[in-house]
Amino acid sequence: MILIGENIHTLSKKISSAIENRDPGPIRTLSSQQAEAGAHYLDINLGPLQDKPAETAQWVVRTVQEVVDLPLCIDTPNPVALEAALEICTKRAVINSANCTQEGKEKILPLAAKYPADVIILIFSETGVPPTADERAESILETIDYANDLGIPTENIWLDAVIYPIITNQDQVKEYIEFVKIIEDVVPGTKTVTGISNVSSCGVPSDLRPILNQTLFAILDRYNQYAGIVDMRDRDLLRLNQGEPSHIVELIHRAMEGEVDVSSFSKEAARYVKTVNVLLGREIFSSSWLDM
Repeated sequence: MILIGENIHTLSKKISSAIENRDPGPIRTLSSQQAEAGAHYLDINLGPLQDKPAETAQWVVRTVQEVVDLPLCIDTPNPVALEAALEICTKRAVINSANCTQEGKEKILPLAAKYPADVIILIFSETGVPPTADERAESILETIDYANDLGIPTENIWLDAVIYPIITNQDQVKEYIEFVKIIEDVVPGTKTVTGISNVSSCGVPSDLRPILNQTLFAILDRYNQYAGIVDMRDRDLLRLNQGEPSHIVELIHRAMEGEVDVSSFSKEAARYVKTVNVLLGREIFSSSWLDM
C-alpha cells in the first residue's frame, strides 16, 4: 500500500507552535523521520488556516521540502492556502481533500485541474456520509463526472469513503471495508485512500490504538486499498506493509475468511484475530474486546 505520513498536523501542539513561531526545527525533524521510515507522500495538514493563509502555507511547504524530496498531500479547506502551497510544490502534489458539497466542487476541484495535481475526494456532501457501501459508491458518481468535465481524469482521483472512530459507530467500519471491495467495479481506475488512524481515535485507550490501526490496515491491504494515511512511527504497521511477520499476515487473512479458534494461538496472535472480528462486526466493540 502507498503510505502517506500523517504526522505533520496543526492539531499537534508542537506543530501548531512551530508554525506560529516560524520555528522550522520540529517540522524538519518530523519530515525527515517519516521519509526515513518509508513514507511515499507526506500529508501537510494545515487546517482552516485563517491567519496569513498564503504566507503560512508556503512557509510550511518550503520547510518540508528543504529536508525531504517527497510529493506532498496538502490538506486544508482554505482555497487560498491550498493554491499558495500548490504553487511551490516541487513534485506533483495531491490535494487532500475535496468533497461532494457544492462548495468543495466549486472551490477545490478546479485547483486540481489548474496546477495539475491529483485530488482526494471525501465522499461527504451537504447531507453527510452515506451509511452503506453501495450508497457511498453511488453518491460519488456525480462528483467524478464534475471533475472529469473540469479536465481531471479519473485516474487522478483518489476516493476517501471516510472511516469514523469505531467507538462512535462500529457498523460504518464494516461498510467502509465493503466500499473498498466494490468500488473498482463501480468506478474503474480510481484509487482508494483514508486516514487509518481515524478508526481508533476519540476515546480508544492509547495502548489499544495500534492493534486496531494495524489490523484494519492489513484488511484493507488484502482488498487492494491503494493508499493509507498512517502514523509513520508505528513500526509494526510498517512491517505489515512489507508482509511481515508473515504468520500474522496469514492469520489475519484466515480470520477475515471465517471464524478462527484462538485457543491454540499465542496471546499476540489471538489479539489480531479478535480485532478482525470486531472490525468486521462479528463481535461487539468495547474497550475490553481483547479480554473477551
